[in-house]
Amino acid sequence: MKHNVFMSIRGTQTTPGEAPESIELTTAGTMEREGDTVVLSYQESPLTGLADTTTTFRIEPGKIILERTGAVESRMEFVEGQSGESLYRIEEGALLLRVFAKKMEVDLQEDSGQFHLCYSIEVENTPMGTIDYHITVRPE
Repeated sequence: MKHNVFMSIRGTQTTPGEAPESIELTTAGTMEREGDTVVLSYQESPLTGLADTTTTFRIEPGKIILERTGAVESRMEFVEGQSGESLYRIEEGALLLRVFAKKMEVDLQEDSGQFHLCYSIEVENTPMGTIDYHITVRPE
């Protein structure tokens, strides 16, 4: 069953040699359970630089998939302790991303809960730092 939810999202990007940059926002979205998988989806805000983009987290046992569709197209898979590659498509072209999942914690119920995803990222073989998401979900 699909539930309307509010998501509080805190994202922090730490780039070597620079102060960490954080963004926090609360947005409406949906949460749906498909067997052992939880699907969280929301429209990005222009504040994130991803206007006209839908972000979806597919949370499976031992794996989190981060998909973006719209103005930005990407699909990144995270398994703690493993790296993966994907393409990040924007209007100007595509970039090769490599991610390494450092930490994944999930505590989600039927229509609420939280999860934490921390990963390092390289763009076109250049280390860009670490991204740390903390997302809390509550019923609308």
